[in-house]
Amino acid sequence: MKSKIVGALSAPKNANGLAIVALCFVCFFWGTTWIASKEGVKHMPALQLAGIRQLIGGLLYVAYFLMKKEPLPKGKQWKTIIILSILNFALSNGLSTWGVKYISSGLGAIINAIFPIWIVIITFFRGEKLAKLAIAGLVIAFSGVCVIFYEHLNDLLIPDFRFGIILLTLSTISWAFGSLYTKKKAATFNPYFSLGIQMLFSSILLLTITETTGMAVPINTVPAASWWSIAYLVIIGSIISFIAYIYMLQKLPPEINSIYAYVNPIIAVLLGAIIFGESLTVAIGIGGLITLSGLYMVNHSIKKNKRILAGNKV
Repeated sequence: MKSKIVGALSAPKNANGLAIVALCFVCFFWGTTWIASKEGVKHMPALQLAGIRQLIGGLLYVAYFLMKKEPLPKGKQWKTIIILSILNFALSNGLSTWGVKYISSGLGAIINAIFPIWIVIITFFRGEKLAKLAIAGLVIAFSGVCVIFYEHLNDLLIPDFRFGIILLTLSTISWAFGSLYTKKKAATFNPYFSLGIQMLFSSILLLTITETTGMAVPINTVPAASWWSIAYLVIIGSIISFIAYIYMLQKLPPEINSIYAYVNPIIAVLLGAIIFGESLTVAIGIGGLITLSGLYMVNHSIKKNKRILAGNKV
């Protein structure tokens, strides 16, 4: 009994440490998936790419858990899985992959960085309290992303980009609701097995849409570049990173587990400079510092709250 109590007391500290590692992993590798998606949709419809990615990823997840003889969902668990598959994959992932085809990468980064703000707004209307310092940090971090991509702010006014702007905005809202719902419902069923079923279900929806509307291109005409993009998106974006994402989502508060949305664009910019020789400007440096300052405020507020809670318990 004593060992169980000691284990329970020490687990949160270790769990939080692993959750931070998971957050760092997501911050970096989901920043790389922007490049893979942008390359992939050059040669095939975005919804078809998203559908194939989710189909392969879902099959791998489901096959693994079926081999382990993991029990299938029951009753209301199916309702949760279907809702999450629509929010997280059919809408969020599908719309974001579709949206990058119609707008600049810079504008896409700005719109996706709105995601943590939606988290704050939804949490506020649900009656939950968030630290003022954390909210201020999120706003400052978002302004830093805007500074990095300031040249693309005018893209918001370009009529040709309007459709892409709508798609990406809807995807961020859907992702915010999906993330909060995942955090709330993850414990009702194996979250990783659930993830695979979500991918599989959403892939059927997306591929049905592309086939029935005539958007899909024949598989044998898809070039190797797109298949390499899909392979990277499946292995890094859909499997490894999502495992880290689900883990951090359960262990960290909403205002901190959403900060990856600010780090991903910075990673994408740095990789663009390294891989494609894109220039690094003063604005990128200043914006990066502003973003990091905002993230520091968020992190500091979390630590401050923990100290207050610890003091109250004593």
